[in-house]
Amino acid sequence: MRIELKSERDLLGLRKSGEILAAVLKILEREAKEGVPLSFFNELTKKLLKKAGAKPAFLKYRPEGARRAYPAAICTSINNQIVHGIPSDYILRNGDILKIDLGVDFKGYITDAALTVGIGNVNEMAKKLIAVTAKALDNAIKECKPGNFLGDIGWAIEKTVTENGFKVVSGLTGHGVGFRLHEEPSVYNYGQKGTGIKLSPGLVLAIEPMTSAGSGETKQAEDDSFFTRDGSLSAHFEKTVAITENGREVLTQF
Repeated sequence: MRIELKSERDLLGLRKSGEILAAVLKILEREAKEGVPLSFFNELTKKLLKKAGAKPAFLKYRPEGARRAYPAAICTSINNQIVHGIPSDYILRNGDILKIDLGVDFKGYITDAALTVGIGNVNEMAKKLIAVTAKALDNAIKECKPGNFLGDIGWAIEKTVTENGFKVVSGLTGHGVGFRLHEEPSVYNYGQKGTGIKLSPGLVLAIEPMTSAGSGETKQAEDDSFFTRDGSLSAHFEKTVAITENGREVLTQF
């Protein structure tokens, strides 16, 4: 495993990348309403990134295990679709759960973040799933400080999710990020405290709890998106976090 630590100079570029990403994600969240087609978010993202002098990191990217390169600027995943949903002509409906995932490339510095939005009036279980997944990310970020371990991050996520009656989905992880979209190490959404690599200043991680209201088992569709195997609702939150001498810095603060 080769982990590439980032310098203070690198963090300057990553901060700008993260600022752009957070600003775009906030706009997309605001536009997520009943009656809006998913394709709208893709076109809006491309326009906003171009205006900011950045590029979509997902477009034409082919992750490990994918059948083909990704064809869009963002991922939009609906209800039991967990991640990697391709923006389509599907029109958002009252009660839908939308996951928006965005990667930004600003002059070679890449950040990655995601959020989940309830459309219109969602049921109480869906509201709780979204809130718990966001809380799991917050708790994981609290573990991000020099001297802690990668397993502490996964432990915080798993504990938060399972204590609230939900499941971490299997086979999908966070990752290192910065110079490329996916770098070492993998950031698992489960783990034991005090295990795994020690967190060091310069390490930049995309931490992303992905959860299910039912089974944690997943299935991969022909378009390379992932669904919960039992059809249950899923949620996803993600932020890019740098480990610093003083603790942590969230580079995609939204």
